[in-house]
Amino acid sequence: MVVLDLDMISMELPEVSFQNIIRWGSASAMMFGGVVPFIPQYADIKRSANADGFSTFVCLTLLVANILRIMFWFGKFYEFPLLFQSIIMILTMIVMMHLCVTVKQKSEIIASKSRTFTDGKKCLKTEECYSSHTTSCCHANTLPGRTFLDFDTRYFWKWTDFASYLQFLIFFVAFLTLMNFLFLESTFYVETVGFLAVFAEACLGVPQFYKNFQNKSTVGMSKKMVGFWTLGDVFKTVYFILRAAPAQFWICGVLQISIDLSIFAQVLYYGGFQGRIMSKSAVS
Repeated sequence: MVVLDLDMISMELPEVSFQNIIRWGSASAMMFGGVVPFIPQYADIKRSANADGFSTFVCLTLLVANILRIMFWFGKFYEFPLLFQSIIMILTMIVMMHLCVTVKQKSEIIASKSRTFTDGKKCLKTEECYSSHTTSCCHANTLPGRTFLDFDTRYFWKWTDFASYLQFLIFFVAFLTLMNFLFLESTFYVETVGFLAVFAEACLGVPQFYKNFQNKSTVGMSKKMVGFWTLGDVFKTVYFILRAAPAQFWICGVLQISIDLSIFAQVLYYGGFQGRIMSKSAVS
């Protein structure tokens, strides 16, 4: 017969105190807070069936950063909430990419040419071949012995099928796993992976900033998303400092806040000042 020792159980359970509640709440916010900014953007894309205003390279940046951060954890342990945050963010970005690819496919009246991760430059002058009704030039320009990595870099992360994005992620994870296996004992390697992880995450807003600059507009970009980015980056930077996380983490946070504020400056410029200039020129 098993006798439960209530005193022993009570000793093993963490004490419920105000300080512990704050700590648990902060850890939960760290794990799930990064997902919140993408909820309004996801809703906007879903409602409008248009993803043109959102840069999918934001998803690429976060996927690379969080995969690198997980690899960094194997060489230099840090808090589990930060590890779980990376796993949750990777799943979220995969969902975002699936939505963007699906919306783009449905919005095309005339289907564009299929572009996949494993596509190579099969023919340099395909149109000319068809117009001349010959196939000799196509055969001449076909790259012999095409490999898995022989893809057209011009269409990197602009593939037309969702499977290509998953294939790239599998390849990237496999490559980093091999590198970890070979060099995990090297302090220089581990610190480099950690730096690359936080540097990539610090550049999160750069693709969106560049997208806005190209479009000369912030239409299609969720302002709520950027607002949540800023609040989240401020929160996690303070969290990193208070929890004595590796220096790479809080340096990343400071840089992210700077980029977030730059995007807000674009919102003000393209939505306000530039809009007034265009309206005045239209009147004149």
